[in-house]
Amino acid sequence: MTKGKLFSASKVHSQGIDNPAQDDLPTPPPVVTFPPSSTPPPSYSEAMGGGDDVVSSSEEFTMGCWDDKTVRRVFVRKVYLILMLQLLVTFSIVMVFTYCNTVQMFVKSSLAMYWSSYAVFLTTYLILCCCTTLRRKFPYNIILLILYTLALSYLAGVIASFYTTQSVVLCLGLTALVCFAVTLFCFQTKYDFTSCHGLLYSLLMVVFLTGLVACFTIPFGYLPWLQTIYGGLGALVFTLFLVFDTQLLLGNRRYSLSPEEHVFAALSLYLDIIYIFTFFLNIFGTRN
Repeated sequence: MTKGKLFSASKVHSQGIDNPAQDDLPTPPPVVTFPPSSTPPPSYSEAMGGGDDVVSSSEEFTMGCWDDKTVRRVFVRKVYLILMLQLLVTFSIVMVFTYCNTVQMFVKSSLAMYWSSYAVFLTTYLILCCCTTLRRKFPYNIILLILYTLALSYLAGVIASFYTTQSVVLCLGLTALVCFAVTLFCFQTKYDFTSCHGLLYSLLMVVFLTGLVACFTIPFGYLPWLQTIYGGLGALVFTLFLVFDTQLLLGNRRYSLSPEEHVFAALSLYLDIIYIFTFFLNIFGTRN
């Protein structure tokens, strides 16, 4: 199944983490996506009566099953339970990396572990996105999801270690408020964001190009205004992706996720939230 987010938006700083003595920050984990197609990915189902696509019984629940409010509630509850566990792990790691000076010095000087986490994150993300069988088969899906969560949590913790404790706490609070507001919005709004995937991928390309421009300015020094623009665009785009993924989860839209896709739904929401947090650090964070 392809849901995508273009390989993009590397966080731009003056240098990498291999020189911890300077005020330089590591690049955030890349966003992996595939180009949008004219037809919805296999995990999406056309909403009631609108489309001519035939959904395979092996891939999707029937429309009657998905319309069952009990099935939907169970699915949503399971996804949010997984998401809460993921965020709890990430919050714990970020706090340790932020408050413990010994850990900060270690992760800032350990370039190998940082790039190893990058590799684990990308590998598990691609496997979970592209391999439907593994994504739905227990216990392989849980093992891959645990590795994915630990890798991305480590990357978020390393990035947070380059900012002051007050900045990290502030950005965590802002991220929580955004997630709460987005969830309420998705429950109340009648506007269908699932049909706007083309626009979202276009905006993601804007973030990607802004990141490239910021990369080329590194030899000329740090430009705070460019970092603010880059962070603001990134936070906005991933907030929209959070709305998009939440509506896919809740259903009753043009496209919706199969109730079998609890692992994919959780990892998509989790990735959106982590990127919102890192972009908030880019905007509001004070370097440590």
